[in-house]
Amino acid sequence: MSNLIMYSLILNPNHLEMIRDLKYIPVGLGNLNFPEEILTDKSGDTISNKNEFYGEYTFHYWLWKNDIIMKDSWIGFCQYRKFWQKNYVNTKINNFSNLNEMTLKQIPEKLLDYESILGESFFVNQFKLSKFVKHNLLSMLKNPSLFYNKNKRTIKFHFDMMHGHGNLDKAIEVLPINEKEDFKYFVNTEVSFNPHNMFICKDKKTLFSYYESLFPWLLECEKIFGFKKLKGYGLKRIYGFLAERYMPYWFKKHTKSTTLPILFKDVNDFLSK
Repeated sequence: MSNLIMYSLILNPNHLEMIRDLKYIPVGLGNLNFPEEILTDKSGDTISNKNEFYGEYTFHYWLWKNDIIMKDSWIGFCQYRKFWQKNYVNTKINNFSNLNEMTLKQIPEKLLDYESILGESFFVNQFKLSKFVKHNLLSMLKNPSLFYNKNKRTIKFHFDMMHGHGNLDKAIEVLPINEKEDFKYFVNTEVSFNPHNMFICKDKKTLFSYYESLFPWLLECEKIFGFKKLKGYGLKRIYGFLAERYMPYWFKKHTKSTTLPILFKDVNDFLSK
């Protein structure tokens, strides 16, 4: 028997059978119609109307507020085009069988002493200099060391570049005091984070502790950014992007954490043409 419950987020009902074949629980998000037996975020206590701004976090909110998880087990999240890889072996995926063989189905014994698992780090300071100049020239002119010192190109610098200058600072200001200074230090000193809002928790208690920290903060951020003026992908999904930076910070601070590789493969590639 597996010690892992894995939820896989999908946008297309055609993905259902493949996700089930992976032994994962499919979660239907977006505007398409899914069979009644499939989990979605549209019933009970829900913020599904905010999905275009929150992304996958409308499901996380639903999972939390409706107390869906009954089994005491490891709980993980993946997507129809991003999966957890069970080891670091680099094998080409030619077919669905390859994908099935490589994806995580059970937390291995060597990881059982950890409390959370995150994806491998994404380094925000590794872009070509021309991209930084194109999107964040003013900041670089004010601080010329950013041109030659990659360690100055932090999470905060990258967020300003991609999601609006100063927006992360505004959001941090409404964090509770017990997280504000630590998170501010994290984004201003780190040059990488664990991306894609993908994580695995040892148990429901850990997962809900994260939700209890995250969602009140995002609701406070709504008072700052609202919804009507959020234009373009970089701003429209700002709540999901804020959560993406907060997630690795929170788990590294509050849990014993490790990493596993994330496998990029879109199951659309396996649909019949």
